[in-house]
Amino acid sequence: MTLRQMLEQGRLELFLAEVPEPEENAWYFLQSCFSDKDFSYRRNDYFLHQEDEADESVQRRFFAAVKKRSQRIPLEYILGYTEFMGLVFEVDENVLIPRQDTELLVETVVPFCAGKRVLDLCTGSGCIGLSIAVAGMPDEVVLSDISEKALETAERNLLRLQRRHGKLLHTKQGISIICGDLWDPVQGTFDVIVSNPPYIETGEIPKLMPEVKDFEPTSALDGGAEGMDFYEKILKRASGYLNQGGMLCLEIGYNQGESVRGLMEKQGFSDVRVSKDLAGHDRVVAGKYIDQ
Repeated sequence: MTLRQMLEQGRLELFLAEVPEPEENAWYFLQSCFSDKDFSYRRNDYFLHQEDEADESVQRRFFAAVKKRSQRIPLEYILGYTEFMGLVFEVDENVLIPRQDTELLVETVVPFCAGKRVLDLCTGSGCIGLSIAVAGMPDEVVLSDISEKALETAERNLLRLQRRHGKLLHTKQGISIICGDLWDPVQGTFDVIVSNPPYIETGEIPKLMPEVKDFEPTSALDGGAEGMDFYEKILKRASGYLNQGGMLCLEIGYNQGESVRGLMEKQGFSDVRVSKDLAGHDRVVAGKYIDQ
């Protein structure tokens, strides 16, 4: 079987299993078989060798991945990594898979992070806080989550970035990782706090795609009956952890913009703004805290 035949067969099997974007998924599995670094195998490499016979070991690896994906296991969990903000992050079943929409959260706060102390609450894989450490030049970044397993993944991502992008981690006091329920393990105050908390309504979770409802951690998805539980808990105590004029920036669901804006304003935040993602949906709410 040639590489071309293998790729076509994989695409067909994924298509018959009703996997979204079967051609793209098949390509990523082929790419993973030849990448010496994540995503390093290019299309032109394939086109030059597409009629070459595929080694049996490559075929086994490729079709094992196709079989898993046909069971609707997420592509990113099978690969073991994904891309976010132009960086590669390790992901597994203990963390939510980073989405492109979440990049808006990072892009919103990066201009305000230089020389600042930043907290990433509900950090999961660490992709938000670590991306800020690379792009925002903060003085210090703290990653916090209730899940010890998630924080193990975040720590591996920190080590990965230190190996590959050490000179880009512009933090004078470094990056620390703490474990606990929301504010409980947090000490001191911050200039910027970001969070992508669970915000999906409990009743909506069974309606999600199999990749999400069956494989991603429910604890990272379920925001309670109305999807607002974590926003209420975060905003109840957020002011006590922000320096004067500090920024709080939250990712939200498409229908939660006005509700979260109202909660922030009720808790004394000013200049509260709702930003939309590329699809035109409300995605981020940000505001500043000024102690009266």
